[in-house]
Amino acid sequence: MTKTKLLGGAMALTMAALAGPAAADYPEKPVSFIVPWPPGDLEDVLTRMIAEDFQTEYGVSAAVVNKPGGGGGPFPGAIDVATAPADGYTIGSFVPAVPVIGHEIGIDELADEVFEPIGIFLTYPFVIATSGDAPYSTMEELAAHAKDNDVALGHFGDVLTPTQVTKAYAVNAGFEWGSDAAFDALDCNTLASGDADVINTTLQLILPCLDSVKVLTAITDTRISLVPDTPTIGELDESLDIALWNGLFVHKDTPQDVRDKIAAVAEKTVMSDRAQAVATETGALVYWMDAEASAARIEGDKATGAVIGGILGN
Repeated sequence: MTKTKLLGGAMALTMAALAGPAAADYPEKPVSFIVPWPPGDLEDVLTRMIAEDFQTEYGVSAAVVNKPGGGGGPFPGAIDVATAPADGYTIGSFVPAVPVIGHEIGIDELADEVFEPIGIFLTYPFVIATSGDAPYSTMEELAAHAKDNDVALGHFGDVLTPTQVTKAYAVNAGFEWGSDAAFDALDCNTLASGDADVINTTLQLILPCLDSVKVLTAITDTRISLVPDTPTIGELDESLDIALWNGLFVHKDTPQDVRDKIAAVAEKTVMSDRAQAVATETGALVYWMDAEASAARIEGDKATGAVIGGILGN
């Protein structure tokens, strides 16, 4: 063997040793989908479907881990994703507050806008509804009535986007809510008992009494199929065109090929018959918005959120 061949072989071995073992194909160990809410709601149901399909597709364990922490922070689930290695083994299933304002509320781990979307897959079917015998049937009629009468609003908490939209609409329409309060449950009983005159809730919670309530507007991207005659809030006031959605997120340093594998399964899952059945049954909007479109949506929501904050004096 010539000296040149010996030197070439030795150099190749040296380079291989320096490079270390070849990187394993993703995924090769268990994957966690972090949901910062209790089990059972729409984001949890759909994320579990995605995890099940991920496990079937790639042959590794994939589990949903619920990390409840409240809609206004401190987002313990988001912190778990932010501080985990950027390798795709810890995936966040987040509402807008995490990527839109998480970096602005004094959480060190989220301060650098560490998340990027894989894709958005759900819009919650939030609506503003009232009892069937209310003396108003549209948001415009509600505004006129509320200028001379006290109207009590029920919602799930001030920090949620739909609540902010509801209150901003009142400002723009020139009326004030007579009172407002946060409720743990906002359903048919809330209206029937008179605990609130108008409720900001999700359509699935009032489906049992849909024939005896009035749905005044939908706080969604497009009209809800179960109440197709109900306008969206954006149709009534373009400045408030925003919705509460959920999507999959990873650390911004996560490799693109890893993101692509997560997205491939998630898109297939949410467009499947069983995921679309959730949409049909609840009024939720279930779809797939890719990473580029999701990033643009987040930037748009930041701008709209700033407008709403200005309206409310936040």
